[in-house]
Amino acid sequence: MRHSSAFSRYLGSVAYAAILAVGLAGCQTVASSPDVTGSVNARAEADPNGRSRADIDALGERYRANPRDAAVALQYGQSLRQNGQRQQAVAVLEQATIVNAGNKQLLAAYGRALADNGNFQQAFDILSRAHSPANPDWRILSVQGTTLDQQGKHEDARRYYASALKIAPEEPSVLSNLGMSYVLSKDLPKAEQVLRRAYQRGASDARVRQNLALAIGLQGRFAEAEAIVKADLPPDQAEANVAYLKQMLGDGRGPKTTAAAESGRS
Repeated sequence: MRHSSAFSRYLGSVAYAAILAVGLAGCQTVASSPDVTGSVNARAEADPNGRSRADIDALGERYRANPRDAAVALQYGQSLRQNGQRQQAVAVLEQATIVNAGNKQLLAAYGRALADNGNFQQAFDILSRAHSPANPDWRILSVQGTTLDQQGKHEDARRYYASALKIAPEEPSVLSNLGMSYVLSKDLPKAEQVLRRAYQRGASDARVRQNLALAIGLQGRFAEAEAIVKADLPPDQAEANVAYLKQMLGDGRGPKTTAAAESGRS
């Protein structure tokens, strides 16, 4: 691989953007949110069952009428997060955890919102309160791993993924996190190996396949990566995914491997 120093910096920034896109979506103590991590396509972050703007406004009115209602606060906070209003989601869920002390669903949602907002250490600490060693939640363990990865604590993160996989063996979303952890630490062959395991068990989830495509594309095999993100999709959606993959890989502007130089892609 040429330009190794520049490529290392480039790879770190690309992997960070990819895992952050929906890399924290795996905290599933509460239903309705996708149980998948890390994605090339930031648009995949939106919940397909998400609420309309009118529904969110109505929830906001209900929340303001009774901020102590844990169920409404939870729904409102999740809806704000899914709508990209991350700071507002943090504020709502923080207040809800104060007035509903010990509510583990709220703690899980608050921790996840903090992680979405980039408050990784605080998110890790809050998520630690959302479950207990006597009753561990593999989804929370997996998200805690992503918060550690974002702090550069990759070995620590992988211990959390390992614990999650003991509870949910070969769970694609956890494998997706683990694979992205190796991307972040620039071990691309290992990342590809783990992400292929995730793909074998979760090929129907676009975000799992996009993570695999990212790991392959970063090794210079763009044609193979493109085939993965286009598989079994309508032409317009396939082309949109390819366009986003090109954007994540630098669209020819980033450092190239020898193989990538032949195709003009990074």
